[in-house]
Amino acid sequence: VQLQASGGGSVQAGGSLRLACATSGLTLYNYAIGWFRQRLGGQREFVARIGYSSGTYYADSVKGRFAISTDIGKNTVFLQMEGLQPEDTAVYYCARYAYNYGVEDTRSYDSWGQGTLVTVSS
Repeated sequence: VQLQASGGGSVQAGGSLRLACATSGLTLYNYAIGWFRQRLGGQREFVARIGYSSGTYYADSVKGRFAISTDIGKNTVFLQMEGLQPEDTAVYYCARYAYNYGVEDTRSYDSWGQGTLVTVSS
């Protein structure tokens, strides 16, 4: 199983970015995928999760601004980010939901991909 995040970059406050998580070795019909982010010096925090049967789930901090979606045919999960703010600056990671410690718990996830850096300037 491999996941690879891409699409990060630098934007000004209020801007948008779309991240992609390309997956291989799994089927998105059977596994949910989550997005996390980690600010410099901070802990990894939950952003959003999507599952074929479980639907979508968002952290309160991104509700209404971020949207997670799936292209099952391309085995890819997207994170559309709108209204970006400097506090959204972080490395963003995607991972497979594999264990039941809770949606927002990093212990629930494995197969972490390399992150992609998002920088939002004011």
